[in-house]
Amino acid sequence: METLSLNEALDRGTIVTDFHADSKEAVFRELSQRLCDNGYIASVDEFVKAIYERETQGATGIGEHVAIPHGRSETVRKNGIAIAILHDEIEWESLDDTGAKVVVLFAVGADDAGSKRHLQLLSMLARKLGKEEVVSALLKAASVDDVITALTQD
Repeated sequence: METLSLNEALDRGTIVTDFHADSKEAVFRELSQRLCDNGYIASVDEFVKAIYERETQGATGIGEHVAIPHGRSETVRKNGIAIAILHDEIEWESLDDTGAKVVVLFAVGADDAGSKRHLQLLSMLARKLGKEEVVSALLKAASVDDVITALTQD
């Protein structure tokens, strides 16, 4: 399995900024639709179902207004990441009781290779999202370029 860089994993077509949403459902549907439109998943409905199944296992809000939900499903054609920077904070179960303004959604293939690549990406992103300056830049991101810059700068 080749190593994937975070820069290679970020897809301009699956990133949305200043997104107006009032619920997790709206965020899940928008990001899943973007994943579908860009060839990562075959079915929005099946993938949203997989995300909700994962949500029942524990909070995906990691704190500081960041959530990292994911869905593992047979409908995933290739692993991917979709990101929403929300206009307003929405309610989200999190480790620090803050809602979400930054949502990083992972699409994970159901096979073992998919899981390994997902863990690799999750590890890279967790390191980035653990930095206050990265989260701060994401919270202020006004464009797709701002999001990519925030996540790829050293």
